Amino acid sequence: MSSDLPNVEPRVRHGYAQVGDVRLHYAESGEMDRPLVLLLHGFPEFWYSWRHQLATLGERFHVVAPDLRGYNLSDKPDAVEDYRLEKLMDDATGLIRHFGARRAAVVGHDWGAVVAWSLAEFFPDYVSKLSALQVPPGAVWAANMTWRQALASWYMLFFQLPRLPEWRISANDFAGLAGMFKATARSGTFTGSDIALYKEMLKRRGATGETTALTAGINYYRANFSLLTRNFSSIFRRGESPQARVRVPTLFVYGERDAFLLPETVRDVRSYVDAPFREVRLARAGHWVQQEYPNEVSAALLGFLSE
Repeated sequence: MSSDLPNVEPRVRHGYAQVGDVRLHYAESGEMDRPLVLLLHGFPEFWYSWRHQLATLGERFHVVAPDLRGYNLSDKPDAVEDYRLEKLMDDATGLIRHFGARRAAVVGHDWGAVVAWSLAEFFPDYVSKLSALQVPPGAVWAANMTWRQALASWYMLFFQLPRLPEWRISANDFAGLAGMFKATARSGTFTGSDIALYKEMLKRRGATGETTALTAGINYYRANFSLLTRNFSSIFRRGESPQARVRVPTLFVYGERDAFLLPETVRDVRSYVDAPFREVRLARAGHWVQQEYPNEVSAALLGFLSE
């Protein structure tokens, strides 16, 4: 799955980086002497979700889209605790050092956005600019939590169960996964070939054969349950204001038809950022925003990163 993929610019290159105790696969484009841009994907995806942005951003930057730990061709640790947020942040900073850079512009979608926000908060020296797609910072999510959002996020609690989530998602050759993509994305976003690649990726096993990419992806929710619980429990503590701050230039991109993160949950993201801030909202886009409207998202990223 490293080359000759549909809809992928032929100039996209592939490689591996040993970062701490994991070997991470990545796709990259652009000259290596240009400013580094790190693209972090979410669940249940892999580097391929950035195929459109790799081509466009690579014209001006050195762009790297890794398979996050557990996904696709990257290592898949067996222990649930190996997917804690602290480990994910270490992977990102390790990748920045691997490419000989002191800092990078970090762009994240879904779980990648969680990592990106956290890097900007806890390791700002590594982050020149931040762009988060769909997911607000945890403090804002908690401050805006509603019963409607809790219901939309039911799957996060379901993922805490052992084995059952994996069985449910993979049943009938991942029929539910294919249906979910088609039901929650703009028509035509995911082709049959795209979905076949996602299925193949989620079936991949780690070195021990015990952990598939699907289990690894679900382990992100299991390993970070305390963070999720804090967000959900905030519904009983209304009126709290975000406390943590981000102090790097930030772009927030949001597709307003997101079935998983509702518009009221991303209110007032600006209140979390003590730095130049820009927000782009796409009224007809859903959760998979960089794939549903690749030209618009790429243009927003290019403009923001080029300033």
